[in-house]
Amino acid sequence: MDTSHRDVRDTFLDFFTERGHRRVTGGTLLPPPDDPVLFTTSGMHPLTPYLEGRPHPLGRRLVNVQRCLRTTDLEEVGDPTHLTTFQMLGSWSLGDYPHERSLRWGYELLREGFGVDPSRLHVTVFGGDGRVPPDDGSRRVWEELGLPVERTGQDNWWSNGPTGPCGPDSEIFVWTGHGTPTGTPTTDSRWVEVWNHVSMRYRRRPDGSLEALPRPSVDTGMGLERLLTVLQGHHDVYECDVFRPWTDTVSGLWPLDPGPHRLVVDHLRSGTVVVGDLVTPSNTGRGYVLRRLLRRTLTALWRDDPSRSLSDLPMWVYSHTLDVFEQRDEPGRIRVRRRETRDVRLPRTAGSPAAQQTRPRCQAEPQPRRSGA
Repeated sequence: MDTSHRDVRDTFLDFFTERGHRRVTGGTLLPPPDDPVLFTTSGMHPLTPYLEGRPHPLGRRLVNVQRCLRTTDLEEVGDPTHLTTFQMLGSWSLGDYPHERSLRWGYELLREGFGVDPSRLHVTVFGGDGRVPPDDGSRRVWEELGLPVERTGQDNWWSNGPTGPCGPDSEIFVWTGHGTPTGTPTTDSRWVEVWNHVSMRYRRRPDGSLEALPRPSVDTGMGLERLLTVLQGHHDVYECDVFRPWTDTVSGLWPLDPGPHRLVVDHLRSGTVVVGDLVTPSNTGRGYVLRRLLRRTLTALWRDDPSRSLSDLPMWVYSHTLDVFEQRDEPGRIRVRRRETRDVRLPRTAGSPAAQQTRPRCQAEPQPRRSGA
């Protein structure tokens, strides 16, 4: 199959639409006004009330592509895997079909839709922890399909914060090494997780106790950029097609070492998406996150050459990202924001006194975790 980002996204959406799922549109980075977090951090984040039992206006089977931003891994950006902003392919059963059906569909889509050789697949399941029994239902499905299964503990427990819906999950990994697969996902890093299927059975109370949800649901999430990296045969997420315009343009303008190069590419792309959702630089809240992305970008660029400017970038590369993230490309929006970077004050030499200035803080958003993952 064609493994371009558009074809992979459409294959995912078509697969679930053909099975009765309705697409949830408008996957903005911005949570509802009453949500305390700054940005949407996962595909299920906007659907939390419906996973807890509220009827969804589109029905009980849903699919979408959700824009996400996470700041907890910001210091890790620069390696071949971490991203600030990404797209999450998601599907949901709100009390409709069981978790086991979701697993079978996931196997079918990876094998027949995306052409992944089943011999390159490995899965993990929740092995129990004393309070919640092992996820034997998922284990039996995978064994019937002929896939190797590894049981884990909290690595296969998913929640989106300290309270709210949660449950055991089953993760699908693809072998990215050469030759015959070896080891397991917990013993060999060449097994790369591509898809997480969560059985939302519980609600975690503020005191940490669990109560069974009256209507168990299924929540699945698959990072588009990571999937593209695997399907396109890369070992660096920045080599997949959605990043090529940025990586080629940045390397042509500014010679940088691999780590700073990835950071600049990630932050410029992420900043474009944030601006695409109408956020402007400021000293607080979401605007400060955008300002921080700009500061980190300019710090990396000016370290070797203080004359470098974001004005050197062609407009088409911004437009490409807005198109990939299905955002409106309004003429002049990005150009205005580029001019606003003149207000971002940075020291141009590392270690200068100005580098130690106190910066405004923004409220950190809780992140999905594996005891979440």
